[in-house]
Amino acid sequence: MKIETIIKHLPYQAPFLFVEELTYISENGVKGYHTFKNDEYFYKGHFKDNPITPGVILTEVMAQIGLVCLGIYLLKDEFSEIKKPLIALTSSNIDFFLTVKPKERVEVVSEKIYFRFNKLKCNVQLFNEKNELVCKGTISGMLKLMDE
Repeated sequence: MKIETIIKHLPYQAPFLFVEELTYISENGVKGYHTFKNDEYFYKGHFKDNPITPGVILTEVMAQIGLVCLGIYLLKDEFSEIKKPLIALTSSNIDFFLTVKPKERVEVVSEKIYFRFNKLKCNVQLFNEKNELVCKGTISGMLKLMDE
């Protein structure tokens, strides 16, 4: 499955699509990027005069790249234009160390812990442009294919 196909079939759209680029994907993990624009809707009210990216958005970036993209890839043998992936987050446990400002590009690196009984669990890390660890943790979700 091509990376472009994975991104095309993500169940998100702007302004809630946080997958800009995938540079690596395999049965065991994925690596991808997202750049935050200066005018993202969540900066308007998150820390007046000092906007930072909310932790819940960083978690979402980690989930979209590190869990959903990997999940679509893992379902590639069953995936079709008729059967679309349906992925629901079941749990996340993320520790935060640094902030992310507007215009920053972040990298997500995810390693599969397990995929069984349609549940995917991953160790996910998010790095800033200086390759500093911003946050890390585990994210889990349930995956299935749904007829349109």
